[in-house]
Amino acid sequence: MNILITGGAGFIGSNLAFEIKKIHPNYRVTIFDKFNTRERRDNDNFKYFGDYKNILGLKAEIIVGDLANLNDVKKLLKKNYDIIFHQGAISDTTVLNQEEVINTNASSFREFLDYSHKNQIKLIYASSAGTYGNTIAPNIVGKGEIPENVYGYSKLMMDEMTRKYLNDNCNNNIIGLKYFNVFGPGELYKRRTSSMILQLAKQAIDKNKVRLFKYGEQTRDFVYIKDVVNANLNAIEGISGIYNVGSGVSRSFNDIVSILEKTLERKIEIEYFENPYTFYQNNTCADLSNSHSGINYYPEFALEEGIADYTNEILGYTQNEWKYFYE
Repeated sequence: MNILITGGAGFIGSNLAFEIKKIHPNYRVTIFDKFNTRERRDNDNFKYFGDYKNILGLKAEIIVGDLANLNDVKKLLKKNYDIIFHQGAISDTTVLNQEEVINTNASSFREFLDYSHKNQIKLIYASSAGTYGNTIAPNIVGKGEIPENVYGYSKLMMDEMTRKYLNDNCNNNIIGLKYFNVFGPGELYKRRTSSMILQLAKQAIDKNKVRLFKYGEQTRDFVYIKDVVNANLNAIEGISGIYNVGSGVSRSFNDIVSILEKTLERKIEIEYFENPYTFYQNNTCADLSNSHSGINYYPEFALEEGIADYTNEILGYTQNEWKYFYE
């Protein structure tokens, strides 16, 4: 099997690549990524988060390219693939350049849809819970999708393109996975865009103190990376459509701090401050009913179990590794 993973040097893509090679060592994996160029955005975050350190030891073909460059995408899709996992995107939700986000995330997606249709191969792509915005949870696919930022809007555009393709061509083999708040090993190089679990753990390790938006009761559906990888693998045999990938449970940021106190074995002080973002999601929770039936997705890790599984890696980071977190 020939497998293409776009964004394969990123957090989710690299975890998926290693798991595929672990299960199927003879599969040929191609990684397409716009690696970190050290360029920064107006928000001072790096433009790109793909990092070679995420794929050290991975036996794969590496292709450097940009989803925003149509020539790069067309050249990539001249090769033959059996399955495409399309994970690449501008994933920084605070990016305000609408043209860049829509062009990179949504406009390039049509090329992958066309390739999948023409070659009748499986296309599994990363959508997002960002499409739901602040609509009432539990979040149901296809209902109440009003994004609060251009990232969420670009992912909604991808979902709408998928729906049209599936309506027009019932034999298409396309699955969209709406990731909720993913956390776990491999996200270190996302730096300040990493999960709140990693960010709060680092604050607690350094100072026994964390900072939360007032009053820490905003809730999220936190989903562990191992569940996300399993959702992608299950989707290979899944029914075409769009599915939520979360834990199915909302948990507060205060809950994270309480769990970290136990796993890190320390008392953590909380400082609350005003939320500076006007486009902030206050509550997400995945409705998983169609995920059960469509891709046989049943998450295995509750928040406590995911953090416990993750803690040894967090505590094992050296000072040299942590320095990347604050770049």
